[in-house]
Amino acid sequence: MDIAQKYWIIVASKDHVKTGISEGIAQACHAKATPLKRMKKGDFVIYYSGKQTLGKPDKCQEFTAVGKVLDNEIYQFQVSEDFCPSRRNIEYLQCEDISILPLIYDLQFIQNKQSWGYPFRFGFFEINKHDFDLISTQMLSKKYA
Repeated sequence: MDIAQKYWIIVASKDHVKTGISEGIAQACHAKATPLKRMKKGDFVIYYSGKQTLGKPDKCQEFTAVGKVLDNEIYQFQVSEDFCPSRRNIEYLQCEDISILPLIYDLQFIQNKQSWGYPFRFGFFEINKHDFDLISTQMLSKKYA
């Protein structure tokens, strides 16, 4: 039985996203395993960065990465003595960061357009193919324009 492909949004600061791209990994929700368990091999993920740098006020408000889940493995990686995050292997696609602002009214996962940032508070959630295509097409096409 083939399980349908799913599309996910992960929220992280832009500096953390760029580190994840360079390492070919995804972490979600402060490195918890539970959200990563929902993703399956072949699913796609888009990162949204509300901030430029974790813990600093500089806004980003951009989609900052698109990738595909490579396998069904979730593993832990010892970063420091007291931090051992759960990770997934991701194949990131060459793309450009794009602002969310022009897309807000067309994105179906944003139901209240006035409080458009609300869904991102969860840190990890599923989106439909329409929204994935709307975001990823713009991120990928800018690279070749």
